Amino acid sequence: MRVVFLGTPDFAVPPLKALNGLDGVEIVGVVSNRDKPAGRKQILTAPPVKIAARELGLPVFQYDKIRQEGVEDLKKLAPDLMITCAFGQILSQEILDIPKMGVINIHASLLPKYRGASPIHYAILNGEKTTGITIMKTDIGIDTGDILLQKSIDIGEKETCGELFERLSVLGAECVKQAIGLIDSGNAVFEKQDDGKATFTKIIKKEHALIDWKDSAENIVNKVRAFNPAPIAFTLLHGEPFKIYTAEKADLKGEAGVLLSDKELIVGAGDYSVKLVKVCKAGGKPMSAQDFLRGNKLPAGTVLGL
Repeated sequence: MRVVFLGTPDFAVPPLKALNGLDGVEIVGVVSNRDKPAGRKQILTAPPVKIAARELGLPVFQYDKIRQEGVEDLKKLAPDLMITCAFGQILSQEILDIPKMGVINIHASLLPKYRGASPIHYAILNGEKTTGITIMKTDIGIDTGDILLQKSIDIGEKETCGELFERLSVLGAECVKQAIGLIDSGNAVFEKQDDGKATFTKIIKKEHALIDWKDSAENIVNKVRAFNPAPIAFTLLHGEPFKIYTAEKADLKGEAGVLLSDKELIVGAGDYSVKLVKVCKAGGKPMSAQDFLRGNKLPAGTVLGL
């Protein structure tokens, strides 16, 4: 089976590696977005999938707009099947029609819930207890295609987005191998999604990580988990950004946004309070709340968010 794999970030690397070692699968091309500037020095950096593909000795194709730049290349590769995984671009119908066996996608939610760009973030933001991987047929819509298979996993009570991201990536690798087996054997059965139950996620931006202390303690803790490792939940302290890497619910009650103790970083929320565990002030390095308080005396009554 001739396969073209389309993916860009770290999430897509385990599935790519799993496919590369699969009997009967020949990866004839790997497609990713183009290299982009990264870091403070804006150094041109290759996406993780490109790096992995080069290490595996696989041919790499990169496009800013695959619908305009990649059609002829894909036709020449003559794939039987194309597999997308966090690719980051929408395919045209012309591209979808190229492989004889169609296009399937590895999506990090239990569709139809959490279609769109940020399903892992939103699962944690909304306090979900379970999530999973869906292997679906890619169509012209956004995560609207028929479902081939799904596998679920529990979300840990304190699990961060980064931790869940890694576990789902590994699960995605397992699922895509199973999907290949079903398709190759002719036993693949695709079922339509219930569009009436669909929910959608947006691209996560830095401003979404700002904490509203009037929110419930549970929702605030979920936001801290959901935005770790990026973009990192934050508030303001003395008018400067104050990042919160780890937090947990506390039983104290007090005014929203107000520091309730000078011994610990416990901040009032809309119902109870939130204990900040790992923090970072502007221009500083992440550290425990205890270490922060040793060098930064904050009296009870200090207001965060201003």
